[in-house]
Amino acid sequence: QVQLVESGGGLVQAGGSLRLSCAASGRTFSSVAMGWFRQAPGKERDFVAAISWTGGNTIYADSVKGRFTISRDNAKNTVYLQMNSLEPEDTADYYCAAEHVPFPSTRATMYAYWGQGTQVTVSS
Repeated sequence: QVQLVESGGGLVQAGGSLRLSCAASGRTFSSVAMGWFRQAPGKERDFVAAISWTGGNTIYADSVKGRFTISRDNAKNTVYLQMNSLEPEDTADYYCAAEHVPFPSTRATMYAYWGQGTQVTVSS
């Protein structure tokens, strides 16, 4: 079992930055891949970024490449999402998720555990 709690969301102006954190509890955190997804009002949940269990392999949605960076600190059981150059289109609820396996995936169905989400609002 893995429990996930996101933090760091808020209101920011376009062009600004935020760093989201996801604190995980459970002994398997360091052995599984982690991901971030987002869901805007009235839209489906979309993949944002994912990271392998060692942190050595990362993948990103095209819409965030070059602006967002995912990282993890296994000693702290925490995964981060650094978001720079934010745009109004990035406004959404952001969810942290954990897989059962070490390798990152873009598919939400591969993730077994989900946090409650943190809201990010980017004003123009």
